[in-house]
Amino acid sequence: MTLSIVKNATCTFCGCVCDDIELHAEGEKIVKTKGACSLGESWFKHHTAERLYPDALIDGKPATVDHAVEAAANYLYDANMPLVYGLSNITCEAQREAVFLAEIIGGVIDSHTSL
Repeated sequence: MTLSIVKNATCTFCGCVCDDIELHAEGEKIVKTKGACSLGESWFKHHTAERLYPDALIDGKPATVDHAVEAAANYLYDANMPLVYGLSNITCEAQREAVFLAEIIGGVIDSHTSL
């Protein structure tokens, strides 16, 4: 298998947007990183573009996206102080929407950095 190297890759995992990372890939799999922190290295090496799941799951079973959105809305409506968590690997616009959602459902927000 041919090894390909990407220089100056950008990591968006934690939000620091490090852009000086070197990635070594064999086929579609990243096998080595240079210059990435432990979070970035794990993100690059263990996340793939493979479609391992259907578009939506409810209780582990395939569902339509519309049905899944309805189920999620019901869970949030019934929840007591729901947690909006993560937000590190999404755009600023998506973070803004997540904060808005937390406000309207009476939820709380946390990020992976609290770990």
